[in-house]
Amino acid sequence: MKNRKIMLLGFMTALGLLTFTLAPSLLAKNETADDTPTVEASRLQSLAKFTKVLGIVEHYNVDEITIEEIMDKALQGLMTNLDAHSSYLNSKNFESLKVQTNGEFGGLGITVGMRDGALTVIAPIEGTPADKAGLKSGDIILRIDGKSSLNMTIDDAVGVMRGKPGTPIMLTIIRKEENEPLEIKIVRDIIKIQSVYVKEIGDDILYLRVTSFDKKVTKDVSKELKRYMGTRKGIILDLRNNPGGLLDQAVGLVDLFVDDGDIVSQKGRDSAEDRVYKASSSNTLTHAPLVVLINEGSASASEIVSGALQDHRRAVLLGQKTFGKGSVQVILPITDNEAIKLTIARYYLPSGRTIQAVGVKPDINVIPGEIKTHENKFKIKESDLKKHLESELEKMDNNASEKTDTFEGEDDNKTVITPEMMQRDIQLKEAVDIVKALIIVKGL
Repeated sequence: MKNRKIMLLGFMTALGLLTFTLAPSLLAKNETADDTPTVEASRLQSLAKFTKVLGIVEHYNVDEITIEEIMDKALQGLMTNLDAHSSYLNSKNFESLKVQTNGEFGGLGITVGMRDGALTVIAPIEGTPADKAGLKSGDIILRIDGKSSLNMTIDDAVGVMRGKPGTPIMLTIIRKEENEPLEIKIVRDIIKIQSVYVKEIGDDILYLRVTSFDKKVTKDVSKELKRYMGTRKGIILDLRNNPGGLLDQAVGLVDLFVDDGDIVSQKGRDSAEDRVYKASSSNTLTHAPLVVLINEGSASASEIVSGALQDHRRAVLLGQKTFGKGSVQVILPITDNEAIKLTIARYYLPSGRTIQAVGVKPDINVIPGEIKTHENKFKIKESDLKKHLESELEKMDNNASEKTDTFEGEDDNKTVITPEMMQRDIQLKEAVDIVKALIIVKGL
């Protein structure tokens, strides 16, 4: 038996493997009476196992591979197996992240995430090449320029899709309602995002569309509220296909509508990462009736906004359940040109419920689509009867035509949402009807 142990040790040494040996006194110190290893001894054993595996792969893998390459793969595997949003950033990916954060880059204009192990479109950003090409929230990206996305991390996929403006890229996607994969060609462009759009609906309703949470969202929405709320009685806040952004902007937006109380809390393993963000009455601008539009493309910061307004009973949520991304990631450098992106906390709404993998459910579920109408050409009207009041009808027709002309004229300047536009968006039409009902109930 003793000779067998010597032979095994000699074999391991011949492989050039680094092994850990513990002195008898150390073993005695680090083991309990029932021979159960302590935490420190367990760490040493695990590190020894990891080192052995590295050495075996380096010496016996069918293709020659350096220890640096093995370590990179090991780190990638470690981070991607923690959760869908953690990742190892090698020098190339780390530099790409810096470019994305600090400079202009050519891209498609989509936010992607992992859902059930598949690379999934969270939302196309309004007005970008991806949006114009017809990509939709929930699309699964099967291939990128013919290369399978199966084993790609999010950072790898983003790196492939980003490129020189004007260059084409082909995405193969799977869409729920389609029987076969779709091939969609997109031409990269410089991504420039307008985060806040404002329009009017009739004389009473203000429509606010927030496409992403950049550093100016709270300021821009605040400016528009101050501009319009003297004349508008209700608000529609559209967060559909909003992939999120900066947390402080989400908190600031909620604070414009809520007087006090918690907006969102952040809780991690380390209590040092815990935060509670509260509303202040000094920042509140309006108590007008509010409806928030959400869908499966609403994620992260937009889920915080919609969920907080729902918990405070400040708004009616309409649409579909949101994406369900409620975790906090930070970039932690490990060398001058490498880093890890690590999930350190989760977000919780004022009621204490989580967003992560659950999402926010609307108060009223409405599937997107057009409103189908059918005109009955055979119905009899007052004007078809003999001796109808022609003079009164003329007055009514003149008034109606004047209002219609004004509405269409304003729409030419893209400041007004027309009835025809609402007919093509049933979710928006339902939101308008609810806001009108709330205005009536409140006697505004």
